[in-house]
Amino acid sequence: MNTKKDIRNIDKQELIEFFISKKIPKFRANQVYEWLWKKRAISFDEMTSLSKELRELLKEYFVINAVKIHKAEKSIDGTAKYSLKLHDNNLVEGVLIPSKKRLTACVSSQVGCSLACNFCATGTLKLERNLSYSEIYDQVFILNEEAKLNFGRSLSNIVFMGMGEPLLNYDNLLKGINLITTEKGLAISAKRITVSTAGISKMITKLADDNVKFHLAISLHSAKDNTREELMPINRAIPLEKLQDSIRYFYDKTGSRITYEYILFSNINDSLEDAHELVKFSRISPCKINLIEYNPVDDLAYTKSSNKKTNDFIHFLENKNVIVNLRKSKGKDINAACGQLVNKLK
Repeated sequence: MNTKKDIRNIDKQELIEFFISKKIPKFRANQVYEWLWKKRAISFDEMTSLSKELRELLKEYFVINAVKIHKAEKSIDGTAKYSLKLHDNNLVEGVLIPSKKRLTACVSSQVGCSLACNFCATGTLKLERNLSYSEIYDQVFILNEEAKLNFGRSLSNIVFMGMGEPLLNYDNLLKGINLITTEKGLAISAKRITVSTAGISKMITKLADDNVKFHLAISLHSAKDNTREELMPINRAIPLEKLQDSIRYFYDKTGSRITYEYILFSNINDSLEDAHELVKFSRISPCKINLIEYNPVDDLAYTKSSNKKTNDFIHFLENKNVIVNLRKSKGKDINAACGQLVNKLK
């Protein structure tokens, strides 16, 4: 049985103490950490600034459980989807979404998902496990390298809207984002990161108390409890009033504007009455609303709203002075669009 620790899942102080116990100068810990995070070494042999003896010692006690690209696929619109293999052979998916001004990485936080949203492909998978913070970091590092290789530019934005519910992997999420944003990692500004949640109210409150600097998006999809329960079973445990309370608290503590994600489903949440309820819900704090075109999922009966109903919905919101954007699907021909990630690249 392999009892070696993944060296990236121990903190620097623990590594310093290990070196001291082996009578190795503690400054070596800084060198190792730079190799692990800034340079993302995936083997100890790559750490050429260390002596061969030290590299062999590290091999004796530690492993590096790196994430690797398993398969990749490119859409006709330029979107690229990556199947990423973890050390235990589990798979997650990440997506690169190019546009004229942005290059966005959509990343995962869990293997599978426990929330079982009825319209979502990932919701058909069972939850296998949380990603470690090093695996979260790896996804972003890999996608950033792929961005430079295939698009000639680095990532401009990161969205945690892939597989899993980020706030149910809270500690690893925040540790991963901390590495992504610090100089010892990728030094990407927290203001370029958005975390999307189905609405885990107590963790939204915790985000506020932890004074996070990244943006928060809520997968809302309806401002009516009965409709939202049909779409998202979590609404039975966390109804809209409870969610509203946590959003108010978050805004009061952080002053950060919320984004609401709202997929338009034909004859389910796309009426003007639905729009009216959404306007009322959105008044609790400054916000913007992203309306999203539904992307079909095999064996699920939902269909996207008609162009007329979509336009009527948008005009209603605009007439109420709500900031609203219509997000067109990208990558749906390779099942890389919103709600389609289900590990089809095996």
